[in-house]
Amino acid sequence: MRRLIVGVDIGGTNVVVGILPEDGSSIHGVNAEPTKLTAGPDGALAQINRMVRKSLQETTEELGSGSFEVIGVGIGAPGPLDRSSGTVIVSPNLGWSNTPLRDLISEAVELPATLENDANCAIYGEWWRGAAKGGRVVVGLTIGTGVGGGIVIDGEIFHGASDAAGEIGHASIDTTGRRCKCGNYGCLEAYAAGPAIAARAIEGIEAGARTKLLDYVDGDLTGVTAKIIAQAAIDGDHYCLDVIRETAHLLGSAVANLVNIFNPDIVVICGGVTKTGEHLLEPLRIQVVRRAFEPSVAACRIVPGALPGTAGVYGAVAAFLAQKAKAV
Repeated sequence: MRRLIVGVDIGGTNVVVGILPEDGSSIHGVNAEPTKLTAGPDGALAQINRMVRKSLQETTEELGSGSFEVIGVGIGAPGPLDRSSGTVIVSPNLGWSNTPLRDLISEAVELPATLENDANCAIYGEWWRGAAKGGRVVVGLTIGTGVGGGIVIDGEIFHGASDAAGEIGHASIDTTGRRCKCGNYGCLEAYAAGPAIAARAIEGIEAGARTKLLDYVDGDLTGVTAKIIAQAAIDGDHYCLDVIRETAHLLGSAVANLVNIFNPDIVVICGGVTKTGEHLLEPLRIQVVRRAFEPSVAACRIVPGALPGTAGVYGAVAAFLAQKAKAV
């Protein structure tokens, strides 16, 4: 009988649930819904419980009743976290604090559960079954509602001294710059996260930039998102291409620091903005070449993620398996 694990990826924009076998060779019952930010942890718990049960039902219909055993749930959630107690200490983008999420979900779905940082999960998923597969030292960025990061060394997530390693989005790139939701000023996230990309684009439009971006949102600036900007850039809008290039320069500076510090063999960039392909990656790589040491650059590949929408689910399952293996 096949043993399956549920993966739950909780982000500031969407919750994604999927079910994988232990070898990660397939994925079943994938469901995605907008995160109910205004409902608080209780509302999110009800949403996740419903989505998990829906995914289990769809998987049963696909694979057949009695053909598999579900052994647990891996959860990825924004942090910082206390993994030992399964608690979300604080999540600025979700507005949660001191939430015992692992046990709440475990009790709701009646399965053993583990908790891991959502960005760690995305990068771990890419290492396990995606673009960073086989990498010995992998560093990754996730660009979404926030900018997350993850570090995988010799097949293990690097957590640091207090489970807080990999918060690359909160590296300061301008000490007197934009205020971040974390309370600091000039964080990378305040410039390169999805909402920040949209805010920078809107500021340029309000200052008189010429663009067809308004055609995509029926003239309503409040409808501008990073996803729409990326699509306009793909369609050839010069202003949106400039916004993407500026984003690439900011990310490239951060990646160059990571290349110098960790000397990775793979850097993986995840998130919807990577839909722009080389419009983002080429100027990003140029920044890294300009700013990082040549031997480190020569040893490193910078690649887009290969598991769009599900990297966090794959990683949550991989983290469940890793945590349970250590517990034996």
